Parts: sequence; structure tokens; C-alpha cells
Amino acid sequence: MSARISDPDVRMLAAISGTLHHEYETEEDPWHGSPFAWIKQQQSRQRGKIGEQLVSGLLAANGFDIARSGDTEADRLVNGTRVEIKFSTLWKAGVYKFQQVRDQDYSLMICLGISPFDAHRWAIPKTILLKHVIGKLGQHSGARGRDTAWMSFTPDHPYPWLEGCGGRLRSAIEAMRRHVGD
Repeated sequence: MSARISDPDVRMLAAISGTLHHEYETEEDPWHGSPFAWIKQQQSRQRGKIGEQLVSGLLAANGFDIARSGDTEADRLVNGTRVEIKFSTLWKAGVYKFQQVRDQDYSLMICLGISPFDAHRWAIPKTILLKHVIGKLGQHSGARGRDTAWMSFTPDHPYPWLEGCGGRLRSAIEAMRRHVGD
């Protein structure tokens, strides 16, 4: 019982609630016990910031020089290369959705996907995004959408054109080294 509840009637109601909630659960929460579960509780805007911080931390831990870009056209400078960062937690349908992909001033997009007990990352050159995503996979008005785009795929079956861009965290680091150097 929560020590934050001081009213004995509220404590009793909470105890009754605790006995009932199991009757109303329709499926087990796949995020239960996950070290990333707290992220799911955050607002969408906060999740994006957390994603940027996670990517920055991983890149710094792998020897990359990380700095803020100084404008809204890219999120970070990685070894001097302008990088946009997109973040997704795994949706109930088993997909990552990387949203608000725009044609801005960056050379590389890093997409970090977090599952309850796994993580995936892709380092995608903007040339690939222009060929397959931007202006092609419209987010707000279907295929006709030109302003923003999104990518939606299962972690184990990304788009074929993402081959060589990552998938596993380690392979994304190798892709980063090819695009931004050491």
C-alpha cells in the first residue's frame, strides 16, 4: 500500500481496487519489468527528447564527438556531421513508427527503436530518405503528403532499402562510422 495515502478510507478503497484490477486485465503488459517502461509513461514530446539523449549517450560511449546543432534543422552534430534523431517505442501492433520525417538541413537520420527488452537503431543517409521516404510516405495526408513523412515497420523486417543502415545497435555504430568517420 502506498505510504503517500494517509486517509484510511482512501487506503481501503485502494486495497479493494488492487484486488479488482486483475479481473479487468485482458493481456499481460509486455513492458512489465522492462528497464525502458518508464519511457512509455512520458508525454510524446518528452519521449523525443529522451530518444535524443539516449542516442547521444550511445554515440559518446562509442567515441563519437557529440554537440547540439544550434538550430532546429538538425538535432546533433556527430563528428561535425548534421544528424536528425527519431525515436519510437514498440507499438502494440509490433512496429516502430518514426514520425515527422522532414526535408531539413541534415545529412544523416538516426532512428532508435526501443522494445521492452531489446533495442534497434538505423543510421540512414538523407539521400536514401529522399529516395524512399520524404515525399513518398506522407504522414498527415496519405501518400500525397509532402510536408512530413513517417516510416512504420517491424524491427525484424525493416524496409529492404534499410539494409546496411543498421538494425542491431552495433551494426548501426558501424554504419555511423562509414557516414561520419571516427
